[in-house]
Amino acid sequence: METRITFLGGTGTVTGSKYLVRHANQSVLIDCGLFQGYKLLRLRNWQPLPIAPHQIDAVVLTHAHLDHSGYLPLLARDGYQRPIHTTAGTRDLCAILLPDSGHLQEEDAAFLNRHQLSRHAPALPLYTRLDAQRCLKQFQVHPLHRPFEPLPGWRATFSPAGHILGAASVLLEVGGRRILFSGDLGRPDDLVMNPPDAPPQADTVLVESTYGDRTHPTEDLLSELAPALQRVAARGGVAVVPVFAVGRAQALLHAIAQLKVQHAIPHGLPVFLDSPMAISATGLLPQHMDEHRLSPHDLHAMGRGTTMVQTPDESKSLARLHGPMVILSASGMATGGRVLHHLALYAGDHRNMVILTGYQAPGTRGARLAEGEKSLRIHGQDVPVRAEVVQLASASAHADAPQIVDWLRAMPHAPERVYVVHGDLGAADALRQRIARTLHWQALTPEHGSTGLA
Repeated sequence: METRITFLGGTGTVTGSKYLVRHANQSVLIDCGLFQGYKLLRLRNWQPLPIAPHQIDAVVLTHAHLDHSGYLPLLARDGYQRPIHTTAGTRDLCAILLPDSGHLQEEDAAFLNRHQLSRHAPALPLYTRLDAQRCLKQFQVHPLHRPFEPLPGWRATFSPAGHILGAASVLLEVGGRRILFSGDLGRPDDLVMNPPDAPPQADTVLVESTYGDRTHPTEDLLSELAPALQRVAARGGVAVVPVFAVGRAQALLHAIAQLKVQHAIPHGLPVFLDSPMAISATGLLPQHMDEHRLSPHDLHAMGRGTTMVQTPDESKSLARLHGPMVILSASGMATGGRVLHHLALYAGDHRNMVILTGYQAPGTRGARLAEGEKSLRIHGQDVPVRAEVVQLASASAHADAPQIVDWLRAMPHAPERVYVVHGDLGAADALRQRIARTLHWQALTPEHGSTGLA
């Protein structure tokens, strides 16, 4: 009896990861992410899945980022009542990320209704904070490297993937087949996270391709960030840093603390972390010391040099301060959250700086900034962009193309096939060609909604 995979997301785009594995009238969903970026992609979040939620028998998560976990509250609200299998780190982060996502959905709907900007009457959130809190009760935690049964006769094993706390690759075994899902692979030389484990043997591999068309620069984050902060500090400006609350926020805080120790930037340069979610995620680091490179001394230095901004009033009060200063605020692609208020306030002044710290999905404000656009649409207004825009090439939490191929090459034997997923069309196809050319393996780029052999 064949085992098949249906690609419900994470194909042709880096968002919306959902891979449905079916065998003998049973189904397991690997990842359950939100689509982000272009409106055409975001509209998919509102479309029903081709399988009813109650017909899914188990869910297994690779990690907590919303493009892999953010659809879970909707899945559970619409009828999925079975376990959601995760690592401890993923559970802890989802407890922060998912309710916040629900809250932002509610806020966005309320804003549209308040300003009569919705074509619908009234605009509704995709899901609510309460929906997110309810789905967290379905989480079941499993240790790394220890097989478990998401269903009778199915076996799954988590192995560390680097990237962020709790991130794992998943080996799924069913019907005599071994299917490996890479999840998001971290870099072997990441400033904060440990490197990914070598992959186990598998018949079929689904590998991410976020940076499948590029090689990271040899310059490290410290040497790239230092001159940018030196420039903005010298001219008394404000550096607005859109950060992913999980992963990049912590890496940037550590990098800034290190630069101050090295006297590469002014020791008194004020740093504000304006994201309750990022503050909470940073607070998880001491609970997961075995997953990252930071020592207790490093963690103390990060906290000592940063002002944590929790409430909306505290966030608004930053506008009364004068530069130089650094404001780290979510979201990392400037798609929502408090960072939009800071961009609206500071992007129009040439003394200021916007520092982009990771992948910017096409269609997001972050991508438009990276492309050099001179105006941003924020809260219904056009905001001029005169601030210097710096994109850190070394800040990514994803492996680049050579690192992904090196990870695949470490498998004991060649798999039968590799599906290249979780990448924009150009990046995915470039990695497909690289795998075929350098490893001589069969590599495929599946289409959205297609089904293939596992």
